[in-house]
Amino acid sequence: MAVASDRDLTTAIGSEHNRLKDLKAFDNTKTGVKGLVDAGIVKIPKIFIRPPDDILKASAAVLTHIQIPIIDLDGVENDRRLEIVDEIQHASETWGFFQVVNHGVPVSVLDEMIEGVRRFFEQPDEVKMEYYTRDSKRKVSYSSNFDLYQSTAANWRDTLLCNMAPDSLEPHELPAACRDIKLEYSKYLTGLGTTLFELLSEALGLNSNYLKGMGCARRHTILSHYYPPCPEPDLTLGTTHHSDNDFITVLLQDHIGGLQVLHQNQWVDVSPAHGALVVNVGDLLQLISNDKLKSVEHRVLANRVGPRISVACFFTTHLHPSTKVYGPIKELVSDENPPKYRETTVLDYVTYYQAKGLDGKSALDHFKL
Repeated sequence: MAVASDRDLTTAIGSEHNRLKDLKAFDNTKTGVKGLVDAGIVKIPKIFIRPPDDILKASAAVLTHIQIPIIDLDGVENDRRLEIVDEIQHASETWGFFQVVNHGVPVSVLDEMIEGVRRFFEQPDEVKMEYYTRDSKRKVSYSSNFDLYQSTAANWRDTLLCNMAPDSLEPHELPAACRDIKLEYSKYLTGLGTTLFELLSEALGLNSNYLKGMGCARRHTILSHYYPPCPEPDLTLGTTHHSDNDFITVLLQDHIGGLQVLHQNQWVDVSPAHGALVVNVGDLLQLISNDKLKSVEHRVLANRVGPRISVACFFTTHLHPSTKVYGPIKELVSDENPPKYRETTVLDYVTYYQAKGLDGKSALDHFKL
């Protein structure tokens, strides 16, 4: 058995110290990844470079002949409802992802939401810095990599988080660059989220109001991501592969692409479709459905072209601490299909998820019985 020498240990400790120093230096700029690009870098800093084995895995073949299901919500309130429920059930059980069209959110609102995010990130640094923080309890925060100090390699991405839950955020608390469109978009997403949870309840064989009654649709947080062009995209990722820590996510993405879903152990591109929204099952919905619906790993590639802009609406309650406990829904378990997870609060789940960071491992494993 090999024993590390004092020199090996000193080198390892020194390397870790240098990395922490580099992380703090990057964080203290308060200008994120965009600040690096604006400075004209041609080589990405070491803190963003993934380990060699990780790079090899990331280069694995991508399936190009299939795509995630596209579900037309037209007729959801009348003649096509049963058909739509069946489509959502199949997509949620086999893919964990689907795109929706005719969802009720005007294309003009979607386009302006993308532009609002662009305006925020491309305004002067001193204006953005006002919102820069790592305080997870802040209703509005701008930062780069929520898990910067836990991750093996940082992601090539900056984020604006706005907690848009009902009545919890005053308009003046939102950045002026995207204030009006955030409020308008949030109203549309509230309605769409309600519809999706009704359809998912029916897909589980439950009353249409079941998931709403559990509080799944009550609150949402909007994360606006800005992925600047990357000079060495093969060495890093826009977002490390992960599953989401919420009930469901509704994603708006621009035309550039880069989102990939893990399906049958191979990566599948989620090609942008103008006017469509991407919906995916989150960890907490997989937990309460007792594995019937799947929260699937996904990632975002870095790209020489950019910026790529996306807006992820997370239906979750973790910014509003609650004692409400979630576990497998009793109507979905039996002697033949016993509970697979222990009960947890949303706050406890998200706290564990964030402390762990995006390490490529599902937080659900920690809560299995």
